[in-house]
Amino acid sequence: MEIRMAKRMDGMKASDIREILKLTQVPGMISFAGGLPAAEAFPVRRIQEVTMEVLAHKGHRALQYSTTEGDVRLREIIGERMNTRLGTSLSADEILITTGSQQGLDLSGKIFLDEGDVVLCESPTYLGAINAFRAYEPCFVEVKTDDDGMDIADLERCIAQNPGAKFAYVIPDFQNPTGRCWSLERRRAFLEVCTQHGIPVIEDSPYSELRFKGEILPPLKALDESGSVVFLGTFSKIFCPGLRVAWLAAAPELREKYVMVKQGADLHTSTLGQRQIAAYLDRFDLEEDLNALKEIYRRRREVMLRTMDETFPPGTHYTRPDGGLFLWVELPDDINARELLARSLEEGVAFVPGGSFYPNGGHENTMRLNYSAMPEDRIEKGIRRLAKVLCEMMGERCPAGEEADVSAVSV
Repeated sequence: MEIRMAKRMDGMKASDIREILKLTQVPGMISFAGGLPAAEAFPVRRIQEVTMEVLAHKGHRALQYSTTEGDVRLREIIGERMNTRLGTSLSADEILITTGSQQGLDLSGKIFLDEGDVVLCESPTYLGAINAFRAYEPCFVEVKTDDDGMDIADLERCIAQNPGAKFAYVIPDFQNPTGRCWSLERRRAFLEVCTQHGIPVIEDSPYSELRFKGEILPPLKALDESGSVVFLGTFSKIFCPGLRVAWLAAAPELREKYVMVKQGADLHTSTLGQRQIAAYLDRFDLEEDLNALKEIYRRRREVMLRTMDETFPPGTHYTRPDGGLFLWVELPDDINARELLARSLEEGVAFVPGGSFYPNGGHENTMRLNYSAMPEDRIEKGIRRLAKVLCEMMGERCPAGEEADVSAVSV
């Protein structure tokens, strides 16, 4: 029997990252592919304690249906944390709990996008957002970026050519995939341009609290005076991703639109998960957990960068992020990262080719490396293996001792 599907399925494809992650299950594989937090830092025993507490005292309510907006206490805590740490001025009524920030992206597409509408985005940008928005069949207009963020002159050019753009999607803090962090000046200029042209902004902020050098910069939401910024936050990167609890913050009238479409998606996010997190935040110090987590990531980033400095051949360039989970590598134009991946998998190392992060294609000489999920000794070993393959492809001599450090893995 022929099954007829919506035409939008013609443009849908499996996530490159998810497909690569399947290969990371091979024993011995060193993965720089996913954006996984350090699992050994999960506060398992504390979560056991608060779970027992929630079930003992509020079990019948924690296991029952809940409101779409989300647990009031959790929304209050989120607003208080954002106001204190990020400089916003939010109330609980401006916050909606979502099932992961990925749901916030999907709901944004559902609210704003019709077929053929324009989405302005950084170049490159987050693959998960590309896939979420692509279901609504928009056109992606990529805006040039540099180490300070979106190029404002190019943004104005893109808006002039696409005056009806529905929204701009950006990740100002330790961007996925590049690890770049926008300067305060660039944030203000970007918001001024978008406000002037009446373009809403979807600000994706999973990594802003994972800064291990310098001060946290105010998000666009803290600088927004027009109510046009929708802020997406999540507990996945700063707490535990398996709970799938995140939030969005938006002006009340806009938040209500998100509530309406969420009702049609899943009614509400897990009641138990929300109660677990609220109880944890009331009882324990999340900042203490974050400081320990940031120290883990700082050390792992240092090991990755030091080993790359020692082993990567001339002609490669990479970012040096002060937070987040990723760094970005640009290879010579004639080196295809997908071919590099195929060879590196034979050596037991996985990463994500950078072409996946450009919605309109191209840029196959780039790659994203994650440093959060692997211990330091495996990061060093994996980077040395990757450097060996890269040197071979570029016709460069490997640093002494590299060959002896590699043991192939069958995939």
